[in-house]
Amino acid sequence: MAKIEQFEDLTVWKEGLRLAIDVYKSLAECKDFSLRDQIRRCSVSVPSNIAEGFEHNSNKEFIRFLRISKGSSGELRTQLYIAIGVGLLDEESGKALINQSRIISRMLQSLIKVRLEKF
Repeated sequence: MAKIEQFEDLTVWKEGLRLAIDVYKSLAECKDFSLRDQIRRCSVSVPSNIAEGFEHNSNKEFIRFLRISKGSSGELRTQLYIAIGVGLLDEESGKALINQSRIISRMLQSLIKVRLEKF
């Protein structure tokens, strides 16, 4: 396993970044600016909090920010369900984003567990 020297080395950060980019692309034509912007903000929050926590150079702070990131992932899923329900996202695209978010949440939970037990 390669040593993690910067947040860009973290797979969960890379996946979070990819999710945020996919959310932006999926909502590019959305005219509901309020919901679109809220969805975008929480999607950006996922990798941003991973990065911010890592940069604090404190295990306790890193874990705190990983938990915030995980919360943003849950918020994102809720908003995606709403977007599907009101027809802003087609079901296939929305469910693919929801699945990405679930995977990231599991990755975050695993990383939190490792940081609690081994650091």
